[in-house]
Amino acid sequence: MAGHRHEQSVIRAHRDSVAAVRLGQRRGREFREEREAEMLVPGATLARGAGNRVVEEEPDPERTCFERDRDRIVHSNAFRRLAGKTQVVVHPADHERTRLTHALEVAQVATSIARGIGVNASLTEAIALGHDCGHGPGGHASEDAFDPYVPGGYDHGPWGANVVLAPLNLCAETLDGIRNHSWSRPAPGSVEGEVVSWADRIAYCAHDLEDAIKAGIVREADIPADVAAVCGRTRREQLRTFVHAVIDAVESTGQVGMAAGPAQALAALRAFNYERIYTRPESVAQAVAVVDVLRALVDHFAQRPRAIRRGVDADPGSPEAIHAAVTWIGGMTDRYAFDTAVRELGWPEDRLPKGIDRNQ
Repeated sequence: MAGHRHEQSVIRAHRDSVAAVRLGQRRGREFREEREAEMLVPGATLARGAGNRVVEEEPDPERTCFERDRDRIVHSNAFRRLAGKTQVVVHPADHERTRLTHALEVAQVATSIARGIGVNASLTEAIALGHDCGHGPGGHASEDAFDPYVPGGYDHGPWGANVVLAPLNLCAETLDGIRNHSWSRPAPGSVEGEVVSWADRIAYCAHDLEDAIKAGIVREADIPADVAAVCGRTRREQLRTFVHAVIDAVESTGQVGMAAGPAQALAALRAFNYERIYTRPESVAQAVAVVDVLRALVDHFAQRPRAIRRGVDADPGSPEAIHAAVTWIGGMTDRYAFDTAVRELGWPEDRLPKGIDRNQ
């Protein structure tokens, strides 16, 4: 169908459409920049023109610089590949999180907080959606796998900002938030970056636990009673508690954080997840298998840089060849990496990472 002609020669999607808007003033970038300046709280990051980018650009007529960053991340290969990367469970079932759905849930939590405290939701969303683009296949074990090959070690935050997303020419504020979202990193330079740091922890503590309960790894009743008394036993209760806790803390103190009670409950929930989910024997075995196969792939392609997709003009085993191998393999989905190991290395399939045996 080609649509339906209505008044003023406008083609409409529906024959019976009655939707109409009196725009008055065009709500483009400059209009929204003015609204941000009027409505956001002191300390919020304001969008200005094309943004602070390594390569200067012309401003977009419709989108603020942070809205533009958000769109670039969503349309990137790195973001789409998160759909095929492990969050906690290798080879997830239909309802278990992938790294992509984790990023979406972090964005939901982060923008809820950002709107609640009156800071820049567009910048917050861009950071949240891009925060894990530096993760390799197989979950957090990929960082251990790549550590020996990267000077100073492999950290998915800096790697994502400095390597994976660098071609997108994102704003400095967006890259800073992605680079420093982990609590082990220096604090981000913006309120919005701090919000994403909290949102990431809130989201994964709640949804990793929910996945583990559905997979039969733990039971809802196993959640410590003192933790459940503060934040509940379900993802919905936990997200509500912790999102409100951050907003309440900002309202009462002006600082991005939580009061001691909910903060201790979040820390205890995370400790429970580590003990019962992340470091259970099956998870440790999965991590060992991930490390073994990814290091074998790096070693193989670092000696054969011209076999890397599109070829790399570097001496075998050189720092340039190693960097190219880590970059390529780190960008792979789980399935692509494991299939490549079987095809190129003759890797035994019984040594590949295993998913959860749901028949146990």
